[in-house]
Amino acid sequence: MSRTLEAGSNPTADQAPPLQHLLQHWRDYYELTKPGVVALMVFTAIVGQLLASPGTLPWNALIVGNLGIALAAGSAAAINHLVDWRVDARMKRTQGRPLPTGHLRTTHAVAFAGTLGIAGLGLLFFAVNPLTAYLTFGSLIGYAFIYTLYLKRATPQNIVIGGAAGAAPPVLGWVAVTGTIDPHALLLFLIIFVWTPPHFWALAIHRREEYASVDIPMLPVTHGDRYTRWQILFYTLLLVGVTLLPFATGMSGLIYLAGALVLGARYLYYGIAMLRRPEDPSLPMRSFGFSIVYLMALFAVLLVDAYLPIVIGPFIG
Repeated sequence: MSRTLEAGSNPTADQAPPLQHLLQHWRDYYELTKPGVVALMVFTAIVGQLLASPGTLPWNALIVGNLGIALAAGSAAAINHLVDWRVDARMKRTQGRPLPTGHLRTTHAVAFAGTLGIAGLGLLFFAVNPLTAYLTFGSLIGYAFIYTLYLKRATPQNIVIGGAAGAAPPVLGWVAVTGTIDPHALLLFLIIFVWTPPHFWALAIHRREEYASVDIPMLPVTHGDRYTRWQILFYTLLLVGVTLLPFATGMSGLIYLAGALVLGARYLYYGIAMLRRPEDPSLPMRSFGFSIVYLMALFAVLLVDAYLPIVIGPFIG
C-alpha cells in the first residue's frame, strides 16, 4: 500500500519521543486544527462575551474561556481530518493535508485530538462554568461525529443541519460570562446558522466535480448547479431578514442597522449575480470569500454599536 493510502508512515518520526515528534511536526498538527475556521469561531465567541457584559471586560471568559473553546474546536477539526482522510486524499483541495500526505499517522492525530478535547473541556468545566463545557461538548459531538460521520454522507441538507454546531460559539461565549443562555445569544446563533448554507454552497458549486467524485451528496451534486444558486439566493434573503432582528428586538441600535443593511445589500448582490451569470466561474469563490468578510464585519458592527456609546459617552455627557 502506498504511503498516501496508509495515512502516514514515517519510520523516523514514529520512533521519536512524543514531545520531539510534536516539535518536528508542529505545522502539521497546527493544520489539523483548521486554524482559520477556529479563529473565526473564537472571534464570534469573543463578540458574544463582550455583548453579554457591555462596559466591562470579562477577563476570565476572554482568556480561559476562549482558550477552552479554541482547544475543543481544534479537537473537532482534527477528528474531521481523521474521518475524512481517505476522501481528502482524492480531492485536489484537501490532498495536501497532513494525513493524506503521510506527514502524520492516524494514531498521532487521534492522540492529538483527544488531548485537545480533554484539555479544552476540562478548562471550561473547572475554570469557567459547567454549562459552557456541556454546550461545547455538544457542539464538538455535533460537528465531529453527527455531521462528519453521518450527515455529510447522508443528505444534501448536511450543511443546513450540521451548521448548528458551527453556530454555537457566540452562545458559548455568552454563557461563559453569564452562566445562562440568553435570547440575544440565540439571535447570534441564528445569524450564523442561516449564514452557513449560502457560505458553504458557494464553495460546493466551485468544487462540485470533486464532491461528485468522492460520492459526497452536496447540494450541487444531487440537485444541480442552478437549483443550488436559487437556494443560495433564498438563504441570503433570509439571512438579511434575520440580521435585522437584533435591531428589531432592541439588542442593537442604528449603527448596527446601517451596517447590516449595507453588508446585506452587498451579499445579495453576489446571490443575484451568481443566478444571473452562471457562466462566470469566478463568482462562487468571490461569494465564498465575501461571506467570511461579511460575517466578521457584521459581528464587528455589533460590537461597535454596543461599545461606541460607552466609549464616547464621557466626552459628550
